Amino acid sequence: MKNNESLIITRSNYERIVAILQAAQLEIAELLENELGRATIVSDENLPNNVVSMNSTVKFQDLESGKESTVTLVYPPEADIDKHKISILTPVGSALIGLHVGQVIRWPFPTGKEKQLKVISVDNQQGVAS
Repeated sequence: MKNNESLIITRSNYERIVAILQAAQLEIAELLENELGRATIVSDENLPNNVVSMNSTVKFQDLESGKESTVTLVYPPEADIDKHKISILTPVGSALIGLHVGQVIRWPFPTGKEKQLKVISVDNQQGVAS
């Protein structure tokens, strides 16, 4: 799995995610670390409105099934699947961080299958989380 398109992540998101990854002993942590390695780091103020960040509400599509879903990307303690708040440490969360509207990523899932996810819309009204 190799995605060469660039990502954009705020410095505050980057620093907090790296701290979480250092404490995590998860397979997804390695994938997320690789993603962060190809990210362009920007200040919170310079994050484009169409880029998925922490606390973004994201509408995305599974290109194989055509199913659309809307989730809010959060840090692990705030995750609540009933409220559609997913952790950055989930396969979907780690796939979406840093992507922009229209971008597609091919990402491995625990089932062993790769999925292609396309970002349809991003709502950053809640602001960028530190």
